[in-house]
Amino acid sequence: MKIHDIEGFPNPTRVRIALAEKGASDLVEFVAVDVMGGEHRTDAYRAKNPDASVPCLELDDGTVLSQCTAITEYIDGHFEGPALCGRTPKSRATIHMMSRRAEAGLLDAVGAYFHHATPGLGPALETDQNETWGQRQRLHALETMRYLDQVLSSEEYLAGDTFSMADITAFAGLAFADLAKVEIPLELTHLLAWRAKVAARPSCGG
Repeated sequence: MKIHDIEGFPNPTRVRIALAEKGASDLVEFVAVDVMGGEHRTDAYRAKNPDASVPCLELDDGTVLSQCTAITEYIDGHFEGPALCGRTPKSRATIHMMSRRAEAGLLDAVGAYFHHATPGLGPALETDQNETWGQRQRLHALETMRYLDQVLSSEEYLAGDTFSMADITAFAGLAFADLAKVEIPLELTHLLAWRAKVAARPSCGG
């Protein structure tokens, strides 16, 4: 199987962490996509992935999966190792819910701020900016940080007592926030402690 991505970007990072958690990083082929050069918007890439996004997962039978949640769920079921998406109906639903909250409220919100209210990836790629929307999404990201801090005041991880896809999503979202200069408020001590704990995991660079 192949992963089409660009190393260091938020969503590719989510998939790479999932692979590392499953001990499967060496079992896939990484194919670099020149996002800065606009390769993801070419007809050739769109024929593979109409979303024009990275990452996407290409299976040996030609099937292409996009969207990080779908890719992570496939990785989780395909490879041995710790369950990242839950083992029971309740845990799967909780993890999916928390991952989506972290994705929409943090990672996507920071992305909207970065692409609309900052120079982003430069004028060649940022062709339709709306600064008002971007600034509103920055506030949404900060609200989500406060929500996650509240969750972590009584939970070890975002979806309970085990590391999961939800934690991966939020961790990547905070890394994107660093890049966009959306800082975690210092009073959010539970979120800061959780981040340090997750950063110490080998899959996350620790």
